[in-house]
This record gives sequence, C-alpha cells and structure tokens, in this order.
Amino acid sequence: MRPAVLVVLAALTVLSSVPTPAAAAKAAKPASTPPAAATSNTDSGTGAAGKGMTAEDAVKIALQKSGDIVRADANVLNARSGLWGAYSGVLPSVSASARRSGSFTNESRGTDAFGSLLFPSRTTDQEAYSGSYGLSAQWSVLDPSGIVGLSSARAGMKAADLGHKSARADVRLATKRQFYSTVKAMWLAVVQARALKLARDDERRVRALFEVGSVSKSDLLKAQVRTASAQLDSTLADHDVITQRLLLASQLGIPQEQLGEVDSTLSNVHETMDASGVLEEARKNRPDIQAAEAAFKAGELALRSAHWARLPSVVLQGSWTPQSVTSSHFNVDFVSPIDSLQDASSKTKGDYRGSIAVSMPIFDGFLTDSRVAAARSQMIDAKETRDALLRNLESEVRQSLLSYQEATEREALARRAMESASENMNLVQQKYNVGSATILDLIDAQLQLQRSASELVSALADIRVAEALVDRVRGKGE
Repeated sequence: MRPAVLVVLAALTVLSSVPTPAAAAKAAKPASTPPAAATSNTDSGTGAAGKGMTAEDAVKIALQKSGDIVRADANVLNARSGLWGAYSGVLPSVSASARRSGSFTNESRGTDAFGSLLFPSRTTDQEAYSGSYGLSAQWSVLDPSGIVGLSSARAGMKAADLGHKSARADVRLATKRQFYSTVKAMWLAVVQARALKLARDDERRVRALFEVGSVSKSDLLKAQVRTASAQLDSTLADHDVITQRLLLASQLGIPQEQLGEVDSTLSNVHETMDASGVLEEARKNRPDIQAAEAAFKAGELALRSAHWARLPSVVLQGSWTPQSVTSSHFNVDFVSPIDSLQDASSKTKGDYRGSIAVSMPIFDGFLTDSRVAAARSQMIDAKETRDALLRNLESEVRQSLLSYQEATEREALARRAMESASENMNLVQQKYNVGSATILDLIDAQLQLQRSASELVSALADIRVAEALVDRVRGKGE
C-alpha cells in the first residue's frame, strides 16, 4: 500500500501531478495498470476539467430524468386538476344544443267503446317531426363553500409548485452527493493502484535482499502480506468505483452504459459562511418551508369550505331557443277521402326562459361531516409538517455548517499531513540511499504518504458534498 508515483512527485510539490482516475471509472482495467494518459491537479482544480461529466452536468440530467422530478410533476398536475375543478364550481357553465326528432306510426287500429258497445276504430297513419337549437347556462352566483374551496385550491397549487422546487433542490443535493462519492472512489482506486504497484516493487526488493541474506524471512513474509493486502484493497477500490457509478446512473435516471466518463476534478475552493446569514437566508428561500406554509393555508381554507357547505346557495339558470319547429301529419281511413288527411304544424322564435333557485342542505347523510373531518385531518398534518420544519431549521443549518467546517478542517489537516509525509519520505529516502535507514523504514514512510494522499482525496470530496448540503439547507436557487 505505497504510492510510487506520489512518492517521487510529492518530493517536488504536493500532489502536483497525480494521474487522473478516468480509467478507474471505467472499472475495466486491473488496478495494477492505472491510467497515465491525462493528469489532474487536486490543489488547483485544473487539468482534467471539461473532460467528462461535471457535477452540474449530472444535475441537469437528473432534473430531467430523475424519478423524483417525475413524481413532483405529477403532483403539480394533480393540484392543477383540483384548481380547475374548484373553478368549475364558481364560474358559469354554458352549453349549446341542437335537437331533431321524428316519429312514424303506420296502420294503427283498435276499438272504441260507446257505452257497453265496442266499435272497431279506423286505421290511422301518423308522421310527426320536431326540431330546435339554442343555448343554456347555469351559474352558482352565491356558493360560499365553492368560493372558499377555490381559494383553498389556489393555495394547494402554490404548495405544489413550491414542492416541485423543493424536489428539485433535493435532487440536486442527492446528485452532487453521489457524484462526488463516485469521484472519491475513482481517486481512491488510483491511489490503491499505485499502492499495489509499490507493494510489488517492495516485495521484489525485499526478496532480493533476503536472497543475499540482508533481511530475514519474516521481513519477506511481511512484504508478501502487504502485497496481498494491497491487491485486496485495489480490487475492493475498483469494485467500489463500479458500485458508485451504478448508483450515480440510477440517481440520474439513465442506464449505466450511457453514463460515460466522469470529470474527476476536486478543487479546494472554500467559502466563508456566516451562521446567522445562512439561517436568515434559509427562512426566506427554503422552498420546502414555503410549500409547507402554503399547504397549511390550503388546509385551513379547505376546512372552512367544508363547514360552509351547510350554508344556502343561490343558482341561476337560463336558456335561449332561437327557433323550434314541430309538424305532424295524420292519415285516417275515412269513407270520404277529403276528410282522410289532417296536418298540424307550429313554429316558435325567440324562446327565453330563466329561473333562480335557493337551496340549503338540511340533512345530507353526514356527507358534510365527512368533508369536515377529512379537511381537519389535512390541516393538522400540514400544520405539523410546517412546525417541524421551522423547529428543526436552526439545528439543520448549524449541523450543515458544522459539517462544512469539519470537512474544511479535515482538508487542511490532510494537506499538512501530506506535506509532513512527503518531507519525511524525502528524508528516509536519502537515509536509505546512504545506508542509514532500512528498507522497512522506507516502506513505513511510503505507507504514511499513501494514507495521507487518501485522506486528502476524501476531504476534498467531502467539502464539495458539505457545500451542496449547505446550499440545500439555505435554499440557494439554481
């Protein structure tokens, strides 16, 4: 577990040219043959930038294809449906109609009664037509429950829109967290690959020294154990890269084959954050808190609408028929053909009708009570959600800032440890070259440098994750 390349290059400048982990992301090559085509600078955050998917690119894909966004879109559509339904209860409805009908009766016959005598009736043929067209309208001019229900639906629509923004913020955080977990796994795979290469080189040197009698067999066995351990660590690191890439693809909502390369740049840019400023920003900008407030208001109005369903309502109805026509033709089998035909027809123009109705429910089979109970339950649940968010806001802000501060301090400590390990490595290397240090001393120095490199990579990735968490907590916009 000794990174050979880091040993040499760290002696000149700390992590000035670490090989990019692009090939480690593919997880197809063994750890013993790490990539060396491109380079990346973990100190300045330059080098491999622009080569592969960045964190913002991943966020854009996730905001388009993530299942959470699809469900948030469905919630908005459902709220819009409720809003349209509420409008239909208070706005007038107008419909146009046209009607044409006809009836035909052939050879109708029977008997007529005259006192106690029955006489057969004459055969009758009948033909009749009717038709009309016009407009009809209905308007609940006074419906207290419907009016308040419309206000509740508007508040619900606002809550759904803010919930959609909150879902987007959650997706951004989850995507960045998984993205930098993948980047960290890629870097650690490179470190473990270099450690394996170094362990094999050390084992060959110890074996050579053992053959000439300079070290004991115990030292050779220890070197072999270190090589086996480095092989296992490298394999596990490669497997972790595959796992993290699969999780990233799942978070983005795309197949793993479409993921492509991931930009492994890790910058060390820090931001100074004020706790009171972040808390105030969170109170103003957090979409989930605003959505909870709107949902609580919608619940209050829904409860009022359910209560007001017991009040009377006024409904206007009207119709206008520009023209209606009816006609009929009778053919009766009389003896005289002159009297055998009878025709009738009528035609109406400009038929206007209107009505006003007042109704008040007296007993509806506990339907209103059911609505009241459901609305009260909705309001209580929304109120608790809002209160919980407000109660936990300050602690959530402070925890996110503490996480960010911890990550930055870990990065500073890891950087100092890296410098110390590099300096110690140079010193032990010089002593080993002149024979005043053993091969075991050199191996220990190499192990310390490798651990420092791993800690630095982890700290840099954790800073980016903590930064994304702070942005989510304070409601930073896209």
